[in-house]
Order: sequence, then C-alpha cells, then structure tokens
Amino acid sequence: MSKWRYNSIFNMTLLKFFIVGVINTALGMGIMMIMYNVFHCSYWVSTASNYIITSVIAFFVNRRITFKSKERSILQGLKFTANIVTCYLIAYGVARPLTARVLSRTGTRMVTNIAMLVGMGLFSTMNYLGQRFLVFPEKKGKS
Repeated sequence: MSKWRYNSIFNMTLLKFFIVGVINTALGMGIMMIMYNVFHCSYWVSTASNYIITSVIAFFVNRRITFKSKERSILQGLKFTANIVTCYLIAYGVARPLTARVLSRTGTRMVTNIAMLVGMGLFSTMNYLGQRFLVFPEKKGKS
C-alpha cells in the first residue's frame, strides 16, 4: 500500500471516527437489541431502526468533528444517505446468511443476534471508507 493511501486511511480522522462510532454504536446496539428482543420486531426492522436514528446523529457529528467539513449541500447529504444505505444493505445482507451458515447448529434467535453484531462490524468498516473518501473527502492541497 502506498504511503499516501496508508496515511489517508490511518490518520486522526480514523481515531475520531472510531470514538464517535463507539458512542453511536452503543446507542444503536441498544436500539437494535431492544427492538428485536423486547418488541419482537424483525431482523430488518430492528437493524433499520438503529441505522435510521444513529445515521442522522452521525452525519452531523462526523461532518463537523471527524472530517471538519464546512460544506453544506444537499449533494453531501445525498452522498451520505447513499453511503449509509449501500453499506447497510451489503453488511446486513451478507451478515445474516454468513452467520447462519457458520452457526448452522445454533438456534435462530442466537444466530440473528450474532448476525446483527457481524453486520455492525462490516457496516462500520465500509461506512468509514465511504465517508472518508466519498462523502467528506479532504480538499486537495489540505494536509
């Protein structure tokens, strides 16, 4: 990996994204698990509720604190939304069948709970890359 690409990914924005993400993930996990285990909503309703609520928070916090973007445009909001939706569909679309296959001898409820955790990990990784390079890219000439 070239030094530029390495430094573009592993810098202070990753640390800030991680800190914001940990706080947002704790909130989201609570929402998701309560929706699924207490209110008995489906896998998709539970995970979507999490991401709808926490994505609104993440947009404003990451734009201002993590990526220090001063841009305020509808296009930026649309790119953020497209990134979230794409990451969500891929992460959770892959997590459930993958977890079910790996844990084929485990009960459905346990598999679904573990799939939600796997989906969160996949989502977070893809989401950081999408926000870093597509939604809030560093302006040229800025270090």
